[in-house]
Amino acid sequence: MHAFINFIMGPMVWISFLIFFVGVFFRLYKMFLLVNKTEKFIFSYMSLKYSLRSIFAWLTPFLPVSTRKSPVFWGVSYIFHLLLFLVPLFLLSHVMLLEESIQLSWITFDDSIADILTIIIILALIFFIIRRFVVPEVKFLTRLSDFVFILIVALPFVTGFLAYHQAFAYSTMMIVHVLSGELMLILIPFTRFFHMFMAPFTRAYIGSEFGNVRHARDW
Repeated sequence: MHAFINFIMGPMVWISFLIFFVGVFFRLYKMFLLVNKTEKFIFSYMSLKYSLRSIFAWLTPFLPVSTRKSPVFWGVSYIFHLLLFLVPLFLLSHVMLLEESIQLSWITFDDSIADILTIIIILALIFFIIRRFVVPEVKFLTRLSDFVFILIVALPFVTGFLAYHQAFAYSTMMIVHVLSGELMLILIPFTRFFHMFMAPFTRAYIGSEFGNVRHARDW
Protein backbone atom coordinates (compact mmCIF):
# COMPACT_ATOMS: atom_id res chain seq x y z
CA MET A 1 0.00 0.00 0.00
CA HIS A 2 2.85 2.38 0.87
CA ALA A 3 4.47 1.78 -2.52
CA PHE A 4 1.13 2.39 -4.27
CA ILE A 5 0.62 5.71 -2.45
CA ASN A 6 4.17 6.78 -3.31
CA PHE A 7 3.50 5.94 -6.96
CA ILE A 8 0.22 7.86 -7.29
CA MET A 9 1.66 10.86 -5.42
CA GLY A 10 4.92 10.77 -7.35
CA PRO A 11 5.38 9.35 -10.86
CA MET A 12 1.63 9.19 -11.58
CA VAL A 13 1.30 12.94 -11.01
CA TRP A 14 3.94 13.65 -13.65
CA ILE A 15 2.44 11.06 -16.00
CA SER A 16 -0.95 12.77 -15.64
CA PHE A 17 0.53 16.18 -16.40
CA LEU A 18 2.44 14.77 -19.38
CA ILE A 19 -0.74 13.24 -20.84
CA PHE A 20 -2.57 16.50 -20.16
CA PHE A 21 -0.04 18.76 -21.91
CA VAL A 22 0.60 16.39 -24.84
CA GLY A 23 -3.15 15.82 -25.25
CA VAL A 24 -3.95 19.53 -25.23
CA PHE A 25 -1.18 20.27 -27.74
CA PHE A 26 -2.35 17.44 -30.00
CA ARG A 27 -6.00 18.56 -29.91
CA LEU A 28 -5.12 22.19 -30.65
CA TYR A 29 -2.71 21.20 -33.42
CA LYS A 30 -5.32 18.89 -34.95
CA MET A 31 -7.92 21.67 -34.78
CA PHE A 32 -5.57 24.08 -36.55
CA LEU A 33 -4.85 21.55 -39.31
CA LEU A 34 -8.56 20.85 -39.79
CA VAL A 35 -9.44 24.54 -40.05
CA ASN A 36 -6.51 25.15 -42.38
CA LYS A 37 -7.68 22.29 -44.61
CA THR A 38 -11.45 22.75 -44.70
CA GLU A 39 -12.22 26.34 -43.68
CA LYS A 40 -9.08 28.31 -44.41
CA PHE A 41 -11.16 31.40 -45.14
CA ILE A 42 -11.66 31.83 -41.40
CA PHE A 43 -8.11 33.15 -41.06
CA SER A 44 -8.88 35.96 -43.52
CA TYR A 45 -11.26 37.75 -41.16
CA MET A 46 -9.85 36.74 -37.78
CA SER A 47 -9.10 39.94 -35.88
CA LEU A 48 -7.10 40.31 -32.68
CA LYS A 49 -9.07 43.44 -31.80
CA TYR A 50 -12.50 41.86 -32.15
CA SER A 51 -11.33 38.55 -30.68
CA LEU A 52 -10.10 40.20 -27.47
CA ARG A 53 -13.18 42.43 -27.37
CA SER A 54 -15.45 39.39 -27.43
CA ILE A 55 -13.38 37.36 -24.95
CA PHE A 56 -13.21 40.14 -22.37
CA ALA A 57 -16.89 40.99 -22.83
CA TRP A 58 -17.89 37.39 -22.05
CA LEU A 59 -15.48 37.28 -19.12
CA THR A 60 -17.19 40.31 -17.59
CA PRO A 61 -20.00 39.14 -15.30
CA PHE A 62 -23.46 40.01 -16.62
CA LEU A 63 -22.26 42.15 -19.51
CA PRO A 64 -23.65 39.76 -22.19
CA VAL A 65 -27.43 40.03 -22.55
CA SER A 66 -27.98 36.26 -22.31
CA THR A 67 -26.29 36.14 -18.90
CA ARG A 68 -28.57 38.85 -17.55
CA LYS A 69 -31.59 36.79 -18.60
CA SER A 70 -30.50 33.93 -16.32
CA PRO A 71 -28.65 35.73 -13.50
CA VAL A 72 -28.74 32.89 -10.97
CA PHE A 73 -27.33 30.25 -13.31
CA TRP A 74 -24.70 32.53 -14.78
CA GLY A 75 -23.76 33.93 -11.37
CA VAL A 76 -23.18 30.43 -10.00
CA SER A 77 -21.40 29.45 -13.22
CA TYR A 78 -19.03 32.45 -13.09
CA ILE A 79 -18.08 31.76 -9.48
CA PHE A 80 -17.75 28.01 -10.04
CA HIS A 81 -15.44 28.26 -13.04
CA LEU A 82 -13.28 30.88 -11.35
CA LEU A 83 -12.87 28.85 -8.16
CA LEU A 84 -12.37 25.60 -10.09
CA PHE A 85 -9.15 27.16 -11.37
CA LEU A 86 -8.07 29.18 -8.33
CA VAL A 87 -8.56 26.69 -5.48
CA PRO A 88 -6.27 23.90 -6.75
CA LEU A 89 -3.71 26.46 -7.94
CA PHE A 90 -3.45 28.36 -4.66
CA LEU A 91 -4.11 25.56 -2.18
CA LEU A 92 -1.32 25.46 0.39
CA SER A 93 -0.83 21.68 0.31
CA HIS A 94 -0.58 21.67 -3.50
CA VAL A 95 1.96 24.49 -3.55
CA MET A 96 4.00 22.78 -0.81
CA LEU A 97 4.17 19.57 -2.86
CA LEU A 98 5.28 21.54 -5.88
CA GLU A 99 7.94 23.33 -3.83
CA GLU A 100 9.26 20.02 -2.54
CA SER A 101 9.40 18.60 -6.06
CA ILE A 102 10.81 21.43 -8.17
CA GLN A 103 11.47 24.26 -5.67
CA LEU A 104 8.72 26.43 -7.15
CA SER A 105 6.12 28.19 -5.03
CA TRP A 106 3.79 31.19 -4.85
CA ILE A 107 1.27 32.77 -2.50
CA THR A 108 -1.46 30.52 -1.17
CA PHE A 109 -4.92 30.74 0.34
CA ASP A 110 -5.30 30.54 4.07
CA ASP A 111 -6.70 27.11 4.96
CA SER A 112 -9.93 28.58 6.31
CA ILE A 113 -10.45 30.52 3.07
CA ALA A 114 -9.70 27.41 1.02
CA ASP A 115 -12.31 25.53 3.07
CA ILE A 116 -14.98 28.12 2.33
CA LEU A 117 -14.14 28.23 -1.37
CA THR A 118 -14.20 24.43 -1.58
CA ILE A 119 -17.65 24.34 0.02
CA ILE A 120 -18.83 26.94 -2.52
CA ILE A 121 -17.60 24.72 -5.36
CA ILE A 122 -19.42 21.70 -3.92
CA LEU A 123 -22.64 23.71 -3.47
CA ALA A 124 -22.34 24.95 -7.06
CA LEU A 125 -22.07 21.34 -8.29
CA ILE A 126 -25.17 20.43 -6.28
CA PHE A 127 -26.93 23.40 -7.90
CA PHE A 128 -25.97 22.11 -11.37
CA ILE A 129 -27.34 18.65 -10.51
CA ILE A 130 -30.65 20.03 -9.22
CA ARG A 131 -30.93 22.30 -12.28
CA ARG A 132 -30.72 19.25 -14.54
CA PHE A 133 -33.77 17.82 -12.79
CA VAL A 134 -35.97 20.90 -12.45
CA VAL A 135 -35.35 23.01 -15.58
CA PRO A 136 -37.39 21.32 -18.35
CA GLU A 137 -35.19 22.25 -21.33
CA VAL A 138 -32.04 21.22 -19.46
CA LYS A 139 -33.64 18.01 -18.18
CA PHE A 140 -34.60 17.07 -21.75
CA LEU A 141 -30.97 17.33 -22.90
CA THR A 142 -29.45 15.68 -19.82
CA ARG A 143 -27.76 12.31 -20.20
CA LEU A 144 -26.12 9.96 -17.72
CA SER A 145 -22.72 11.18 -18.91
CA ASP A 146 -23.55 14.67 -17.60
CA PHE A 147 -23.79 13.33 -14.05
CA VAL A 148 -20.63 11.28 -14.53
CA PHE A 149 -18.70 14.41 -15.47
CA ILE A 150 -20.12 16.29 -12.48
CA LEU A 151 -19.02 13.41 -10.25
CA ILE A 152 -15.50 13.47 -11.73
CA VAL A 153 -15.25 17.19 -10.94
CA ALA A 154 -16.75 16.80 -7.47
CA LEU A 155 -14.59 13.91 -6.26
CA PRO A 156 -11.26 15.77 -5.89
CA PHE A 157 -12.90 18.57 -3.90
CA VAL A 158 -15.15 16.43 -1.69
CA THR A 159 -12.45 13.87 -0.86
CA GLY A 160 -9.80 16.55 -0.44
CA PHE A 161 -12.04 18.41 2.01
CA LEU A 162 -12.79 15.21 3.96
CA ALA A 163 -9.13 14.15 3.99
CA TYR A 164 -7.92 17.55 5.22
CA HIS A 165 -10.41 17.48 8.11
CA GLN A 166 -9.79 13.74 8.69
CA ALA A 167 -13.54 13.23 8.92
CA PHE A 168 -13.22 9.50 8.30
CA ALA A 169 -11.13 6.96 6.37
CA TYR A 170 -8.28 9.44 5.88
CA SER A 171 -6.09 7.13 3.77
CA THR A 172 -8.97 6.14 1.50
CA MET A 173 -10.09 9.74 1.04
CA MET A 174 -6.55 10.83 0.23
CA ILE A 175 -6.08 8.04 -2.34
CA VAL A 176 -9.41 8.83 -4.01
CA HIS A 177 -8.54 12.54 -3.93
CA VAL A 178 -5.24 12.03 -5.72
CA LEU A 179 -6.55 9.48 -8.23
CA SER A 180 -9.67 11.50 -9.10
CA GLY A 181 -7.59 14.63 -9.56
CA GLU A 182 -5.23 12.77 -11.87
CA LEU A 183 -8.16 11.23 -13.74
CA MET A 184 -9.70 14.65 -14.36
CA LEU A 185 -6.35 15.99 -15.57
CA ILE A 186 -5.96 13.06 -17.99
CA LEU A 187 -9.54 13.37 -19.29
CA ILE A 188 -9.40 17.11 -20.01
CA PRO A 189 -7.85 16.87 -23.50
CA PHE A 190 -10.12 14.02 -24.63
CA THR A 191 -13.58 14.92 -23.29
CA ARG A 192 -15.97 17.86 -23.07
CA PHE A 193 -13.66 19.26 -20.37
CA PHE A 194 -11.59 20.47 -23.31
CA HIS A 195 -14.05 23.34 -23.71
CA MET A 196 -11.83 25.29 -21.30
CA PHE A 197 -9.33 25.54 -24.15
CA MET A 198 -11.80 25.72 -27.02
CA ALA A 199 -13.86 28.54 -25.49
CA PRO A 200 -11.33 31.34 -26.22
CA PHE A 201 -11.01 30.19 -29.86
CA THR A 202 -14.79 30.00 -30.23
CA ARG A 203 -15.21 33.48 -28.81
CA ALA A 204 -12.39 34.78 -31.02
CA TYR A 205 -14.07 33.30 -34.11
CA ILE A 206 -17.54 34.61 -33.25
CA GLY A 207 -16.20 37.99 -32.12
CA SER A 208 -14.22 38.41 -35.35
CA GLU A 209 -17.19 37.42 -37.51
CA PHE A 210 -19.54 39.83 -35.74
CA GLY A 211 -17.00 42.65 -35.63
CA ASN A 212 -15.39 42.30 -39.06
CA VAL A 213 -18.29 40.96 -41.12
CA ARG A 214 -21.54 41.97 -39.42
CA HIS A 215 -20.14 45.10 -37.72
CA ALA A 216 -22.03 44.24 -34.56
CA ARG A 217 -21.41 43.04 -31.02
CA ASP A 218 -21.75 39.36 -30.13
CA TRP A 219 -22.84 39.90 -26.57
